[in-house]
Amino acid sequence: MKRRKKPRAGRTRERYPVERSGIYPYLVRFVEWSGSRGYSPRTTALRAIHIGSFIRWCDERGIDKPQDVTRPILERYRRHLYHYRKENGEPLSFATQQQRLVPLRSFFRWLARENYLLSNPASELELPRVHRRLPLYVPSRAEIEAVLAQTLLHGEKGIRDRAIVETLYSTGIRRAELVSLTLYDLDLPQGALLVRQGKGQKDRYVPLGSRAIHWIRRYLDEVRPELVIEPDPGYLYLHEFGEPFEKNRLSDLVKKYWRAAGVDRPGSCHLFRHAMATQMLENGADIRYIQAILGHSQLTTTEIYTHVTIGTLKAVHARTHPAEQPRARSANETIDPGREAQSASLAAEAVDEEEGPHPAT
Repeated sequence: MKRRKKPRAGRTRERYPVERSGIYPYLVRFVEWSGSRGYSPRTTALRAIHIGSFIRWCDERGIDKPQDVTRPILERYRRHLYHYRKENGEPLSFATQQQRLVPLRSFFRWLARENYLLSNPASELELPRVHRRLPLYVPSRAEIEAVLAQTLLHGEKGIRDRAIVETLYSTGIRRAELVSLTLYDLDLPQGALLVRQGKGQKDRYVPLGSRAIHWIRRYLDEVRPELVIEPDPGYLYLHEFGEPFEKNRLSDLVKKYWRAAGVDRPGSCHLFRHAMATQMLENGADIRYIQAILGHSQLTTTEIYTHVTIGTLKAVHARTHPAEQPRARSANETIDPGREAQSASLAAEAVDEEEGPHPAT
């Protein structure tokens, strides 16, 4: 496989550098405290990003100290998120608004607990209500197979990509979990895969199907040795640059295969997760096992897939709904020939009355 050159990282200049605010030193201490309390690097990074956005918003309005932040100011920021529009003109979803406000509540709770503030202005900050929504789209098995077939058109690179999508489809793991996989997380003889520090920093074992194992072995034997740059980082899937995939780069790769298969729908890696859970439920898998594979802490999160197994619901509806059943005569119902003849006669008279007198011949 021909190795690509890594593009230079572009520099982005922020209009309002967060470091110039008087709130920034408190943010640094809060992020350090979060790390010391065992929060994941992803959680601490997201906290820094979302609180930094709030600090820039305050800087534009002349608010330079956490002591100047009051509950009305936080309510103004909440309304700002509600009215904010992205570059494409769409508003932020309620889930995104909530995601940006939750770190603020933690930040100000920490400030009050550390006695930097006399009281917590975010103690009664109400978060937007997020409604549980069904997946926008769940691909069929035929569409999944069409995506898998597209990888065969790309030679050695396609072997790696086939192993990636087979892993996503077989295990239902998240994009970030696949990116973090190492060689030591594989147990191919036992047909299992260890997800380390998944969502909620929980480890779990996930079964790995025989077809996925086949393509992973081919990737490890034929492709990965050509990609690795010493010292070997140990990550399972490597990009052409010899580095582990970044999340957005992996999404772009998988999205390309979806489009090549004629499926132009929102999502990329997560579609395989939806498909695996839905299709296993339709084939009779117990929802508790699906919950364990997906790594959901609550069963209610997994139950969302019971609402999209429309094929099973249609089969049950057709089998049990009275209107869908052929009308059968009861065993106790007897047939009276005289009554049937009388009914036929009355029906014929009704037809004659409607048509009027017959013309003479």
